[in-house]
Amino acid sequence: MNLRVYVLALSTFAFGSGALIFAGLLEPMAADLGVSVGAVGQLQTTYVLTSALAGPPLAFLAGRFERRGLLLTALAVAVILNLACYLTASFPALLVLRAVLGATAALAGPAASAAASALVPMERRGSALAVVTGGMTVAFLMGIPLGSVVGSAFGWRTAFLLSAALAAFAFVAILAYLPKVRPPGPQAGEGLRAGLVLPLFASTFLAFGADMTITTYIAPILRLQAGVTGAGVAAFQMLVGVGSFLGLTLGGRAADRQAGGLSVTLAFAGLAVGAGLHGLELSGGAPEGLPTYLVVGLTVLIGSTSLFSVMPVIQSRLIQRAPAAAPLALAFNGSSAALGQAFGGALGGLLITQAGAPSVTFASAVIAVSAAGFWWLTNGRAQPSPAKLAAS
Repeated sequence: MNLRVYVLALSTFAFGSGALIFAGLLEPMAADLGVSVGAVGQLQTTYVLTSALAGPPLAFLAGRFERRGLLLTALAVAVILNLACYLTASFPALLVLRAVLGATAALAGPAASAAASALVPMERRGSALAVVTGGMTVAFLMGIPLGSVVGSAFGWRTAFLLSAALAAFAFVAILAYLPKVRPPGPQAGEGLRAGLVLPLFASTFLAFGADMTITTYIAPILRLQAGVTGAGVAAFQMLVGVGSFLGLTLGGRAADRQAGGLSVTLAFAGLAVGAGLHGLELSGGAPEGLPTYLVVGLTVLIGSTSLFSVMPVIQSRLIQRAPAAAPLALAFNGSSAALGQAFGGALGGLLITQAGAPSVTFASAVIAVSAAGFWWLTNGRAQPSPAKLAAS
């Protein structure tokens, strides 16, 4: 793999870490800022919503700009905004800063993916996109936990200082190693044609909706399944990182081989199987102790592997179907993922309150099975060649 693709992954690592850098510090933040823990949690909600809403228009406006310059600008803005978060003592000011950070991240993600696809031959595009997306995975394994450690030791504000440092490191690496990446010129089939891209956006929405219906409430589900709380939940959450690496690798290879039709169908089936296993464990399932831990761990691993194997295929197909509008297409896809997370979280919250945890796993399985059928009907065939797409 081209070394420059790994350099691009530093940008997604920096923004991915910054998104949740304060996740383990909500209580001291709330005490210092004079607001509730729930209010502090809205710093993340604001980030996600502005990222989802601002991504497509920003990508449209910046689609003709050189990719390296866009990334450097976004990372420089992230450094400044995180330093401002470190210095501010006002909760409303933090909300505004986080909103602008979310929009900045929405601009950087598509630019990094589009640059990666331009740096490798078409047969390696899926793997390149998986590497860039993998920066987010490393954020969950390293950057976000490090923020909790640093913030606990030196005060919650230093987590934002760490986020600024990560963005600065990515800025220096991209400045030193990434060449200028020009956007493609006008060509046949330029733009986003609804019939080609909407089914892909819908599939992304369904994938994250199915997964987040359960994942948002994994802590109470694990407590009911295995009596696990606190640090024990974090141990199971580490398996999400392992599964994401496996999924990105499998999805990247499938995209490289143009085999995404079957692989994504199987991934949705995997999400359904994971949800079903969660439901069985909530109903008794394996004997208590080690057997339960093993089954629940396998279930978490299956779900995360399945989810992350979907994205390289969808991203690769979007770039192939709309090469001149790739950043815009990827931005809409990122918004679809964010909206899917919001949908899954809202649905899971309603069900777990009104009908209990087993209903959450059942709903997730239904969404995943429906998504598998939808994908096979709309995207399950072999990906047509660029020449055929241009002629269609």
